[in-house]
Amino acid sequence: MVGNNSALQALKVFKCLSDETRLMLVLLIAQEQELCVCEMTHALQESQPKVSRHLAQLRQCGLLSDQREGQWVYYRLAPQLPAWTYDIIQAATQGSAIQLAALTQRLTRMGDRPARLAALC
Repeated sequence: MVGNNSALQALKVFKCLSDETRLMLVLLIAQEQELCVCEMTHALQESQPKVSRHLAQLRQCGLLSDQREGQWVYYRLAPQLPAWTYDIIQAATQGSAIQLAALTQRLTRMGDRPARLAALC
């Protein structure tokens, strides 16, 4: 067993990102800065319960933070993430460029945020 706490944290982060849905959620949020659950369910074409479950796991491992505004919950990367996590996210963004582009295209087709929220949330 490794005695270094940062190594354990790294293991936790990699375990969190080992699921494709969670990885795509983090990459999409990193790119867009902030997204609500309805935007992510539309982009990933997944059910709200599945997306919410994965978002909860990402919050628990410390990668995401959330903020409630009325009935909507917005997610963003957690503040003060260690620099190495941004390196991982950047590398994953490059390695998942095709998948991320498809998700971004779905978001773009939703229109601007006020229109998105009115239509889909």
